[in-house]
Amino acid sequence: MNSDAIKELLDLVQAHDLAEFELEDGGFKLRVKRGGPHIVTHVMPAQAPASAAPVAAAPVPAAPAVAPVEDGAQLAIVKSPIVGTFYRSAEPGAASFVNVGDTVKKGQVLCIIEAMKLMNEIDSEYEGEITNVYVENGQPVQYGERIFAIRLRS
Repeated sequence: MNSDAIKELLDLVQAHDLAEFELEDGGFKLRVKRGGPHIVTHVMPAQAPASAAPVAAAPVPAAPAVAPVEDGAQLAIVKSPIVGTFYRSAEPGAASFVNVGDTVKKGQVLCIIEAMKLMNEIDSEYEGEITNVYVENGQPVQYGERIFAIRLRS
C-alpha cells in the first residue's frame, strides 16, 4: 500500500467521522483511531489471516437525539454512526436483536451495520422501549440516518 492510498483512506475516515478504522491487506495492517480532532495511526505487520469470514468490530456509539412525545415521555432517536448495510440480526434466519415493543437497556446491541466487510454492533445509549424501526433488514444506511426510536423510561 502506497502513501497516496493511505492518505485517501485517512480522508475517508475523516469525511465519514469514523472513530476507529482497521485494514489488513496482505502483509500490511493499518489501524486508525480518532480521539478528538487529531487522527492517530498505528501501522503493524499483519498476522496470518485466520479465516475469510467477516470480523466483528468494536461497538460503534450511536448519535444521541432526544425529542419530547405527546404523552410527556421522551423519545430518543438512534441514528446510524456510519455508512453501511443495516442488519437486525447476527446472521440470516436468526432472531432480531430487538423488535418494536421490546425493552432495551443501555449497552444492549440493537443491530449490526456492515461497513467495508466489518460488522459493527450498534449499542443502545438509552433505556426504554423500542417504538419504531425505521430501516428494513439488509438495506443501506447513511451517516446520521435514523434507525430506531426508543421511548425513554421515566
